[in-house]
Formats: sequence, structure tokens, C-alpha cells
Amino acid sequence: MPEPKYIINFIFSLMLLMGTTLLLPTHSLATQEYVFTGQTMGTTYSIKMISAKPLSKSLWQKKINLRLKQVNARLSMYQKNSELSRFNAAPKDQIFRASADFYQVLDQCRHLHTLTDGAWDGTVKPLVDLWGFGTKGRRDTPPEPAEIKAALKQIGFNKLKIGDHVLTKTMSGITLDLGSIAKGYGVDEIARLIREGGIKSYLVEIGGELVGAGENKHRKAWIVGITNPQKGFLNSGLYKEVRLDNKAIATSGNYRNYFEKNGRIYSHIISPKTGYPVKNAVISVSVISDTCTLADGLATALMVMDTHQSLALINSLKNTECLIIRQDGKKRNALRSSGFKSYEIGF
Repeated sequence: MPEPKYIINFIFSLMLLMGTTLLLPTHSLATQEYVFTGQTMGTTYSIKMISAKPLSKSLWQKKINLRLKQVNARLSMYQKNSELSRFNAAPKDQIFRASADFYQVLDQCRHLHTLTDGAWDGTVKPLVDLWGFGTKGRRDTPPEPAEIKAALKQIGFNKLKIGDHVLTKTMSGITLDLGSIAKGYGVDEIARLIREGGIKSYLVEIGGELVGAGENKHRKAWIVGITNPQKGFLNSGLYKEVRLDNKAIATSGNYRNYFEKNGRIYSHIISPKTGYPVKNAVISVSVISDTCTLADGLATALMVMDTHQSLALINSLKNTECLIIRQDGKKRNALRSSGFKSYEIGF
């Protein structure tokens, strides 16, 4: 018969083994990566979810597509019956009731307009259309100064009266273009959908705007790339790689959507104050923030603003950083906010 001390040691060892076994699932269960792709908002989307629990890929694909369809039905300029299109067609002084999605984006628009002192303005649509970058077709020549002057009279986010889920035009001709914020909002909404499904690790991308949370399938932080801003190239490689840890990143640039006339380049980034495409040597801006909606809007605003003002603004904001790439003659310069470098890989 074994001695009591050996029995006690055996029981203690068994308890340790059982304890270790009970702890193993949280550390050693194999996780699986689920990938979803598709088209939305005139571009593509790619979503990765990491889960230790089996997921129904068909169910999640339906949930993602449904939510994106809902967002598109609210914010699309190209759907004639979208909420945005219906508002744009509404007359002056008519009270327009906004859905939860539309109102939430409008609230962010109002914040961006104030924050950037009007450099971001959601009512820039008449100018975008006039220059051939909107819903009325392309053009290959600049508009006449008189046309630009006339369009400027229809610009001004402060010409909208916004109440509790209602808005009203205070003058005729006011229209909204939310293209510089809609994709970011779509990214945020899919990320919210995923979180509400109990998934903590994911990467959501729509048209190059991203949000990443948790870890990838290798149990490391998500690493994403910032495109090298090179005119004339669809794939010009990466300029930088950054780490996303419960953060969003959005990039705006003038190197893809433009036309050239008499040796001069006119980009789709239009100043709501001058009515002309910006000429400030800035070719790309990337913004990291807590939400992709804010990052998306700020990236566009910083393309318009003076570089020093842009850096001062971002450095005054919490949890927000930026990388501004300038083309000063033949020299390319990268300017960073105070904390951006902490997100860069290999530096």
C-alpha cells in the first residue's frame, strides 16, 4: 500500500495537471481567420475576423452586405433614391427628417467643419460636379472663373440648419457630398457590427480606409501599409507600414483622381473657400484616430489646409496622429505629428 505522502503528492500533481488543462483553452485553442470580400460604395471591401469559436461564414457575409447596403441607401450620391439624394433634391426651408445613420454622419460633419475652420465642407458638391469629379460626368478642361464664382455661392455648411434628427436648407442650391466621410463611416459600422457579435479581433477595409482591433491570426498586431503616392500607377508599392491596435487609418491623396491641361494638373481635392483644386504641394495625408469616420474627414481637410496649421491641429487632438507627404519640387518630404512615429514599423 502506498505511503500517505506519495498519495498526497499524486493528488497535488493531478490537481496541477487538471488546473493547467482547464487554463489551456484560453491560450492554445486554434483560432481561425474568416475573410469576407465584396463591392460597396463604388469600391471594394475586405474584412478579416479572428475567432476561436466556429462562425457561420454565410451568415456573416449576409450581415455585412445588409449593413453596407443600409449605409449606402443613406449616404450614396449615385443612388437616386438614397436619403442623401432625396435631401439634395429637397427645396429650401423644407424640414427633412434624417435617419439615425444620416444624422450621425451629419453630426460628425458639423464637428469637422468647425474643427477645420471650414477646410472640410460637406456642401462642396456644386464645385466637385463643376470640376468633373462628381455625379455629372468628367471633364478635361477647367471651368470658367464665372462658373466657379457662381458655384461658390452655393457652398457653406453653415447654410444648413440642423436640429434633432432634422435639417433644413436656408438657401436654394445647397447640396451635400459625403464622399470624403462615407467610407469611413461604413468601416466604423462594420467594426461595430463585428464587436456586437462578440468578436474582438478584426480588420475592416473599405476602399483603403481601415480599422484594426485585437490581433491577427499570428497573434500579432495588425500591420497595414500606406501607399506610395505616385501619379500614373495603380500599384506603386508601399511608402510606410503602420501598426493598428484598436485604431483606424484613412488616407487622402491627389495622385489618382485628376486631369491635366496645358501642363497643369487639376486634382479632385477642391478648396471650399477658393473653388479651385488645392495647390499646396501636399500629395498625400494619412490620419490615425479612434474612428475611421473622423480619420477619413480629417485626411481630406488636411489636404486642403496649410501644412503647419494641419500639424498644429492634429497635435492639439487626443488619440489622433497624421503623416503628411509633400512634393516640394523634386524633393519629397514627410511631416509627422508628434506621435505618429510610434505607429510606424521598422523605425
